[in-house]
Amino acid sequence: MKMRTPRTAAVAAALLALLAAGCSGKAAEKGSGGTGAGGVRTDKGVTDDTIHIGALTDMTGVYASLGKSVTQAQQLYVERINDDGGICGRKLKLTVRDHGYDAGRAIPAYTELQPEVVGFVQFLGSPFVSAVKERIDGRHRLLVLPQAWSADLLGSEYIRTIGATYDVETVNAVDFLLAEKRISEGDKVGHVYFEGDYGENALEGSRYAAEKAGLTIVEQKIKPTDEDMSAQVAAFRKAGVKAVLVSAGPRQAASLVGVAAAGGLNVPVVGNNSAFAPQLLRTQAGKVLQKDYYVAASTLPIGSEEPEPSRLARAYAEAYPEDVLDNGVAAGWSAASAFGAALKQACEDKDLTRRGVVDALLSLDSYDGGFGIRHDFSDPDLPSTRESFILKPDAKAEGGLRVHRGAEVSRNAGAFSFGE
Repeated sequence: MKMRTPRTAAVAAALLALLAAGCSGKAAEKGSGGTGAGGVRTDKGVTDDTIHIGALTDMTGVYASLGKSVTQAQQLYVERINDDGGICGRKLKLTVRDHGYDAGRAIPAYTELQPEVVGFVQFLGSPFVSAVKERIDGRHRLLVLPQAWSADLLGSEYIRTIGATYDVETVNAVDFLLAEKRISEGDKVGHVYFEGDYGENALEGSRYAAEKAGLTIVEQKIKPTDEDMSAQVAAFRKAGVKAVLVSAGPRQAASLVGVAAAGGLNVPVVGNNSAFAPQLLRTQAGKVLQKDYYVAASTLPIGSEEPEPSRLARAYAEAYPEDVLDNGVAAGWSAASAFGAALKQACEDKDLTRRGVVDALLSLDSYDGGFGIRHDFSDPDLPSTRESFILKPDAKAEGGLRVHRGAEVSRNAGAFSFGE
């Protein structure tokens, strides 16, 4: 059983203040209810001709590159569905709000958009999702697919992560290093991680994996504004680590591998799914990233030759010829297609209410969106999968990543326990 890591008092206070401003003591909100076109039950966000969906993303902040790719892929999905006639005789309409990865914008954006949509196909940033979790579960009761993988988001019928959570993903990353004999019992492994939900949830995974494998984790907590990893590399060199885990952003990962190579710390480095961007391959760190850097993720890379990634890559390049293909495109499309699958099932059930869409997703226990992993959405207490691909940067691959190891669940990841 793993323990949750408490948030900092400052962040909690700020988010609570914003929530207090948005919650005026109203009773639980009720949908308009009724039966619409085709004899389908509807309430908030659905009319006789339109299904309104929301996206809360970061287009201007620390995850702007990811947010842009995710959102544009989801816009492509909506266009594809509408070109095919829509769902249940209704066209999809995606309304996007940019919060710039700022709680002062994210919470009000949720408050503004929530009454108008049947659900959110994207909500980027686990701290912000966590901040409105009580409202989602208790009053609004609509489907929210976070573009975040913190285990703190588990346990809700309404907030559903798509992919392995950061802790499980990190357990699989450690298993990869063990399986390839890059580390062994008794070794020290460095871990650079962001303060907050993302990094600290990943740290729970590395601590768990280390305990099972007889390893020692050398921890280095950083802030998202920290971009020079010289001090962290120095600490790892002094400790004699044999590998490094990175649960941070692309800039931190690039700095880490660049500084490590320059200082003679030649060890494998594995990042979580958001610790890479293909733009890095055009920087001074590009050659080093291709040497011994790896990424754990729950989708095939967008450069995969499998049918669905290949088709999406072509469509994305045609629609956005000036933009770089990255794995945010795959992640965004995967979330949109899962949301779409729930809408299609809800249509079959003749229930496009918020509750009907949530129940429809719960009924999907073997969903395959064409990106290499089957997802089980039937148990809200568990992530949709425990599998992780291990990807490797490659400047010759479309999107900058290729598969190094196929999707697997390590023994320790399979045994990992969620809960308080």
